[in-house]
Amino acid sequence: MSAEGGRGAVRFVFRALPQKSFSCLQDRDIADRLLKWSMQGRITAQAFSFDQQFKPYQKDEFLMAFFNDQSVISSLKLLSSSGQWTTLGSKVTKIEATLVPCTQISMSFFDRLYSEGVVRETGTIVKCYDDYYDDILISDELRKVLLLEDSDHYDLFSQLDREEFLFCLFKHFCIGGTLCQFEDAVDPYLETTKAFYKDLVSVQKNPETKEIHIISTVFRVSAYDANGLCYPSSKSHQQTFAYLIVDPCKRHVNILYHCFGGSLFTN
Repeated sequence: MSAEGGRGAVRFVFRALPQKSFSCLQDRDIADRLLKWSMQGRITAQAFSFDQQFKPYQKDEFLMAFFNDQSVISSLKLLSSSGQWTTLGSKVTKIEATLVPCTQISMSFFDRLYSEGVVRETGTIVKCYDDYYDDILISDELRKVLLLEDSDHYDLFSQLDREEFLFCLFKHFCIGGTLCQFEDAVDPYLETTKAFYKDLVSVQKNPETKEIHIISTVFRVSAYDANGLCYPSSKSHQQTFAYLIVDPCKRHVNILYHCFGGSLFTN
């Protein structure tokens, strides 16, 4: 899905919510892991509010309004090519957004890793001979499942499974940044994934069935200005990402941003 500028009147007005903190980014253990995975100082989460009711069919208008709102332009964080935090700074002319399925409500989604020789019962990840995929080192069966379509266990997760926001987060943390030090056990990846997912996604309980379901709509977004791709970075990489997560009830937008590279110590 691609949204072009200049179509229709902008109805949505946004406001930055700097007071909203994300506990996943305040947690000391998670901070230590992100440093080890070469993501610390390159990942951030932000929140914004908006003033109109959101309907999924309005996504083009909504996203264009978001990226061209003055509050967003002046406060949406991104890393410059020199590794300094800056803000969006200027209006965008085009947005590409992919709707990311977000239906999973349990970490049992990953239980299949234990039953097929990828992760031992103890949580230890099974090692393999070193291989590479797009300059990413693969030294265990978990990364083979995530990256290599011809691996023995790739079919553990269907294409639809792999599109789920929960899976995307897990994969991002497992792969990490430029100097990622991989874990020997799967638990740190699962715990970090759960913490971020819980912080970013909103759920609601059905009063009749008592079942919990997710009400958030998730987009993976890229924005372009007159010079080309400008957000989340001018350089495209599978580990450079921005997810925009809309809570239609609270009228909040959460942004999860990461720019691939070596770890930075300041945020």
